[in-house]
Amino acid sequence: MASVTLRDIIDEFNLEELTSFGNTEDILITVADVTRPGLQLSGSYEHFGSDRIQLLGNMEMAYLAAESAESRMQKLDALMSTGIPCLVISRHHQAFPEMYECSNRYSVPLLRTPEVTSVFMSSLVKYLNVELAPETTLHGVLVEIYGEGMLIIGESGVGKSETAMELVNRGHRLIADDLVEVRRVSDTTLLGRAPEIIRHLIEIRGLGIMDVKELFGVQSVKQEESIDFAINLELWDDRKSYERLGISEETTDILGIQIPSITIPVRPGRNLAIIVEVAAINFRQRRMGYNAAQALTERLFGKNE
Repeated sequence: MASVTLRDIIDEFNLEELTSFGNTEDILITVADVTRPGLQLSGSYEHFGSDRIQLLGNMEMAYLAAESAESRMQKLDALMSTGIPCLVISRHHQAFPEMYECSNRYSVPLLRTPEVTSVFMSSLVKYLNVELAPETTLHGVLVEIYGEGMLIIGESGVGKSETAMELVNRGHRLIADDLVEVRRVSDTTLLGRAPEIIRHLIEIRGLGIMDVKELFGVQSVKQEESIDFAINLELWDDRKSYERLGISEETTDILGIQIPSITIPVRPGRNLAIIVEVAAINFRQRRMGYNAAQALTERLFGKNE
């Protein structure tokens, strides 16, 4: 099961640690959701997810402030005794003494952020959705071309890295070379990025390993990008019939999502970088409603009429 440590979340959102027990590296978050425990503070624990991060905002803090110290202790004790991973206070509210006492009693980290409750909650859920998304690793190259994430796949030695290098030289951005970590962050969206150990690096046979960021500058690389289109490079086979009009639509299945794709045959003399670049432009055109193959078909039928 995918997980992210509480320490990673604290560092990512710069959370203030009001109490600390040295266990944030061991606390694993496995659910991409956050709970505002208003019902729980009022005594209802039906369908309560104790594995979720608990967030207190204006309403919850105002409710607790209206309670007596004894009642507040009972409500917070009941909440923290369920084994919640942590309790986060938003808007830089002051923690009640009972919060510190219950936090120490159950070793539940008490954290604080100056952020507005709804803003922090949406940012945290978005972060968790990415970090906990189903993941796979593909052999290929991911490049951003005119805002489109183009995944280039194919057999080893077919020219994927050389194509990516030429695209970077033409002003586009490299996300990953050789290995692409792909995460399904929604029912329609895939995000790709490079493993940290090879991030920004590219291998060109005969030249070796090169750092694209150092060669071309920070504008030539990107940490992650959505995968919008897949291009399969394969060595030219004279016995095979390749698409010439672009009428038929191919797709490639990645983590259960069908990504639009094309197959490009490779042989000496073909400028793959330009072909891939034009494929990205053509893909954008189609998404905006224009299909050159369909337009040609309409012209032909118009003439026949």
